[in-house]
Amino acid sequence: MSEPWFDVNTFGTMYGIIGGGVGGTLCGVLGAIGGVLAPRGKGRRFVLGSMALFAVAGAVQLIIGLIALASGQPYGIWYPMVLCGVILVAVMGPLIPVIRSRYAQLDQRRIDAEAIRRS
Repeated sequence: MSEPWFDVNTFGTMYGIIGGGVGGTLCGVLGAIGGVLAPRGKGRRFVLGSMALFAVAGAVQLIIGLIALASGQPYGIWYPMVLCGVILVAVMGPLIPVIRSRYAQLDQRRIDAEAIRRS
């Protein structure tokens, strides 16, 4: 095992608070915002951009965690990064196409309504 990158207990605690507490709360709020705004056609750039940002951040955490695992870092170093990365990628990744399709459905309804008005 190589020299730990950080103090294991401090890193695990801080990463749990920041990654799990703050990150999880922000993802939950973002999901609620997307659920409210997407059917109304509002905030498309913000919602989809934020979800993509969280998915990319999760992928980066996952990659760094796997590098830490491969380099022989202790469990308290690699596990929080892998856990947060897997959760972010698994939750935000599949939600992006769902929210995008809600916006597309709304756009199609607007186009259909305009066609009905003109005919």
